[in-house]
Amino acid sequence: MSEVRKRKESDPKPLESAESDHIDSEDDKLELKAQMDLSHTIPTGTDKAPTTLEWVLQDLPDKWRNWIVRFVFTLIMIVFFGLVIYGGPLALMITTLVVQVKCFQEIINIGYAVYRIHGLPWFRSLSWYFLLTSNYFFYGENLVDYFGVAINRTDLLRWLVTYHRFISFCLYCGGFVWFVLSLVKKYYMKQFSLFAWTHVALLIVVTQSYLIIKNIFEGLIWFIVPVSMIICNDIMAYVFGFFFGKTPLIKLSPKKTWEGFIGGGFSTVVFGCLISYFMCQFPYFVCPIEYSESLGRMTMECEPSALFQPAEYNLPGFFSGLSLIGIPTTITAYPFVLHSLSLSLFSSVIGPFGGFFASGFKRAFKIKDFGDVIPGHGGIMDRFDCQFLMATFVNVYISSFIQTDSPQKLLAQVLYLKPEQQLQLFNMLKESLENRSILEPITVIN
Repeated sequence: MSEVRKRKESDPKPLESAESDHIDSEDDKLELKAQMDLSHTIPTGTDKAPTTLEWVLQDLPDKWRNWIVRFVFTLIMIVFFGLVIYGGPLALMITTLVVQVKCFQEIINIGYAVYRIHGLPWFRSLSWYFLLTSNYFFYGENLVDYFGVAINRTDLLRWLVTYHRFISFCLYCGGFVWFVLSLVKKYYMKQFSLFAWTHVALLIVVTQSYLIIKNIFEGLIWFIVPVSMIICNDIMAYVFGFFFGKTPLIKLSPKKTWEGFIGGGFSTVVFGCLISYFMCQFPYFVCPIEYSESLGRMTMECEPSALFQPAEYNLPGFFSGLSLIGIPTTITAYPFVLHSLSLSLFSSVIGPFGGFFASGFKRAFKIKDFGDVIPGHGGIMDRFDCQFLMATFVNVYISSFIQTDSPQKLLAQVLYLKPEQQLQLFNMLKESLENRSILEPITVIN
């Protein structure tokens, strides 16, 4: 009897049947390996080229063929970037939104391919619902910050702004309830995994695009210079690695070399100083984007701040001997050019790790690219993996070392106060200015 009892206790089948209702039936070990190999599911664009270009380059070795395809489409993207800049801030913001949506789609598509749940109800709709909700929240925050004065003139918009965060939270709660109601028995693990996948994609893509928009409002130079630095670093690292690369840099990306890393970094620092010096001379690039109450529209006209005006700097003490031979010991430079050194160092040293992170992500699922939108390059995410990290750094840098509260933003906040509070604030400010002799006391003559 004891032997029979031991056999029953050691036999896992009753336990399995008892718990079978709580286990995802398709998540077995045999499928897991196949699920993680997406090389035949996700399209690749690195080796892809238009038919005409394929025919022209058919006799070249693969290495040079790929180099030429990348070169051609790099030029096309640079020209397109120039046209978008020419289109002004609105064109840049629209482009940022389009790139955000495409990057989100590429990341979510990988999640769908991994978990093979295309047939589950509502999940694709839920992913896009959360994208719209997060965009409503973040872009609404931008409207409050930069268009507050104009919004306050309309009662409906004023109501939407006043309760913006509450409305955003209600929208998110609606999506959360929708997700819970969409849960399907035996697919719980898959659905919760994709729920987390969607939120990570939102964190990576939507949050960063929101910061890009904020950088644009600080002045086009805060968008163009960092983006151009990443582009320069990417191009020059590829060129130096292609012609001189011999020493592998990191296992996650075997084609990356120390020669490319160092050559790209040096080129980025030089390029950053040159483009910063050039752009500091034009108010169109350096003026923040603000709403003008007198003009009734957004404007980019201003008197450039001290950051974008030439200043004189003394060289370190060990250069003092230069004065003996008639060489000046002071230099004149735009302060922003000095700040650009920090941006270029980050873009060339830390920025590439955004690409390494993406490489590790792709290797985990055995895919070469996020998509095939750009021949020779891959998907949109393949080209913007470093840009998102750079956008966060620029925004943190501005808020830490550059930004000060503008009267425009303060006025927008004041207008949300009740009339008696606005009057109280006016009297307090008036009294403070008079006490500091900034404003002469006003005497009332009867």
